[in-house]
Amino acid sequence: MDRQSRILVIDDNAANRDVLERRLTREGHAVVTAADGAEGLKRVGEGEFDLVLLDLIMPEISGFEVLTRLKGDERTAHIPVIVISALDELDSVVRCIEAGADDYLPKPFDPILLRTRINSSLEKKWLRDREKKFIADLETEKKKSETLLLNILPSSIVSRMREGELKIADRVQESTILFCDLAGFTVLSGTMPAESVLDFLGRIFTVFDALSAEAGVEKIKTIGDAYMAAAGIPEPQPDHAERIVALAPRMMRAVQDVARETGLALNARIGIHTGPIVAGVIGTHKFAYDVWGDSVNTASRMESHSLTGRIHLTDATRRALNGRFPLEPRGIIEVKGKGPMETYFLLEE
Repeated sequence: MDRQSRILVIDDNAANRDVLERRLTREGHAVVTAADGAEGLKRVGEGEFDLVLLDLIMPEISGFEVLTRLKGDERTAHIPVIVISALDELDSVVRCIEAGADDYLPKPFDPILLRTRINSSLEKKWLRDREKKFIADLETEKKKSETLLLNILPSSIVSRMREGELKIADRVQESTILFCDLAGFTVLSGTMPAESVLDFLGRIFTVFDALSAEAGVEKIKTIGDAYMAAAGIPEPQPDHAERIVALAPRMMRAVQDVARETGLALNARIGIHTGPIVAGVIGTHKFAYDVWGDSVNTASRMESHSLTGRIHLTDATRRALNGRFPLEPRGIIEVKGKGPMETYFLLEE
């Protein structure tokens, strides 16, 4: 026994209550008594009990009615009930067992048999309680694991993994990729304490995470002081380009707001490209949802070839936008690893 058991004795006969209370107290139980059914139900509502010893024949509210009320209430249905009654007819026993009683003893009861039945009922309850706690603990840990997994992987990818899909790799015909880099932060971070660097990045990226979630855009990862996101994955989104291009100015303003609040001379560069990619889960112990392909490299180049405070995008993204956002032609520029490319800056609306 992990703790002293609490037993409720419900009997309208004072002598029976006294005998049971003294006997059970000697055996180490905490005993509460009730003189009738109404008081018994009140006692159950006031505290937790491990067992109820119930007389069947009582005035006003009978023991059988008390039993049916206890077993009909989900808050008390788990409490074992042993019926002790002068009625020893088979019909009475059957009715009580069918109503949910755990055991039935005729009066006058045998003390040894009573002790054995009580200990058996308590043992069963303790085992059930341990099982319930174990299941509840498992459920809690499962929820924690799922929450952690959903912080790492998109929900649709988690669902596919639950269904037994071991290798997740999708070829996406068109997606829009965004890279945002904190211009000048690498140099600035060299003058800051390590904790301040982490606090600042954590503050910025937390805002980026919230903005991405609002836009229905998938955060891919952070790389140093750069943030990468994509739309059109893992589920197709016809408006993937619009989602990313609408998100970009909000990210830019978020950086400017934090810079103003902290007094740091900081701004951002953003690059965007639209094209085919491969998306999937990599790793077996430390999962990561990532994207690959030339489109990813092109988006990264748009960021590195952008200007501080500007949102730089390719002609492919311009075509995908179909005139829905105001753009400023930058002209044809030489892009490292790509050659000459026609690019554009997003204009503030």
